[in-house]
Amino acid sequence: MHASITSAYLARYRSAAADSPADLLPLTGAQRRFLITRRLAPHDRSDVVPLFFAYPRGTLDVERLARAAAAVAAHHPALSGGFATVRGTPVLRVGGPSAEAARISVAPGDTARAALRRALLDRPAGGPALRLLVARDPDGEEELLALALDHAACDEQSLGVLTAGLSEAYEGGDAPAAGPGPQALADYRQAVELQLAAEDAAGGTAAQTHWGRRLGALTGAGGGAATSTGMLTERLPAAEGAARGAVFPALLDAVGAAAHRLHPVDGPLALGYPWGGRPPGAPAALGCFLNTLVHPAGPTPTDDLDALADAWWDDLDHAGTPFDEVVRAARTAGAAWSGALDAMLTLEDLHRRPPLVLGGTPGRETHLAGRPLAAPLAVSASHGDDLLVRLAWDSDRFAETDAHAAFADLLAVLRQHLYARPRPGALA
Repeated sequence: MHASITSAYLARYRSAAADSPADLLPLTGAQRRFLITRRLAPHDRSDVVPLFFAYPRGTLDVERLARAAAAVAAHHPALSGGFATVRGTPVLRVGGPSAEAARISVAPGDTARAALRRALLDRPAGGPALRLLVARDPDGEEELLALALDHAACDEQSLGVLTAGLSEAYEGGDAPAAGPGPQALADYRQAVELQLAAEDAAGGTAAQTHWGRRLGALTGAGGGAATSTGMLTERLPAAEGAARGAVFPALLDAVGAAAHRLHPVDGPLALGYPWGGRPPGAPAALGCFLNTLVHPAGPTPTDDLDALADAWWDDLDHAGTPFDEVVRAARTAGAAWSGALDAMLTLEDLHRRPPLVLGGTPGRETHLAGRPLAAPLAVSASHGDDLLVRLAWDSDRFAETDAHAAFADLLAVLRQHLYARPRPGALA
């Protein structure tokens, strides 16, 4: 009988927490992967989620930011607790480093962006899950705020809760509480236990069969984290009408084209993307409740996006299968794949996240090149008033000219799928 990875973890967690059940909380599958990965690569910083905001010079009060960050973190176990390993078992220990905010000095001749990038790379191991860093160019008219989160403590849904909470706490000048109350701890535990139950249920024989069929031909080109990265950016019109529902499958095909430009192999590549949310009935606790799904990106773009979308929808029926179970299914089916991802894709709906308003001023969200990546190629897209597409690549592995060619392939496929397709009922 197939023994799930989730059920094995739950047994180990209950044993580790038996002596102090109130002080140790369980982790989702995604949270455990982050902890295991950082133990294997302690200097990697690809598990930091940064948001960058620009404000007019003189807007930000760092002391007030520090109080607001501490006040928000105190309400959430994932932000105020400490991720740890007890008897070889990943857990969240109640009580830990508090959030911090600091102004980063920018030397003459340097830039605020470079100073923030260095500060993010220098994140101390075991430091707070939430850091707010402010930097200002000596002669600039703006100051930059980096909101840096441990990915084990957040996902996309958490980011909206966080920006709303920070705006409110900054405005009110809230003093931090001593720590999460009993209800917050209970909510976190319930949300994670529901997630683990869903992951356990999604790791059975049917899921193994599905993912083995989908991923059994994966070859992989040798993925892995990247620390020296470049970035290319393009703004496209927002997808309208029927094309709006095709954005994600179109991105899957487009990123696959870019990945094969950089990884010229005959077989399908492993394109990972985060998916998921809180289980039905789960409290809105902060944490990482996402799962990493894998799309087998073929060597040529598809002529039938509807068929690709249908296959993707079938994958979403098994979206709760933990990533480690997916890797096991693929390898059991004969895939010569280590489990490392060749590319990553993320899509964010900007209409779902409130702006970060500090001192009555909404921050203008911006982006910084050069941050570490969890894969040698990463594409992030933001869909709001337009479709912002960013491609980041491992500049130690790929030449800049090749990255530009890959981005051109990506944009060409995306434009073909989203803006050149006949509208339903239109004459071809």
